[in-house]
Amino acid sequence: MGQLDDGSEVDFVASGTDSTSYYQVSATTLEEETLKRELAPFRRINDNYPKYLLTLDEVFGTADYEGIQKKNVLDWLLEEQL
Repeated sequence: MGQLDDGSEVDFVASGTDSTSYYQVSATTLEEETLKRELAPFRRINDNYPKYLLTLDEVFGTADYEGIQKKNVLDWLLEEQL
């Protein structure tokens, strides 16, 4: 888990030599409160690195919440293998 300065955390942080990506994973974010909770840590990160919310929800394409991309985790896994 990636600890943020304010004590909140994201599930995963992937760091390379010249890039970083942030990931939150949730079974579903169809309920508004769950979506807000999962997006909140991302909104505290003040950089321009990619931020991904991965769920089992059916997402057609990519849902975008002010630069935070919501993707179906199975689709995301298949994308990463190409």
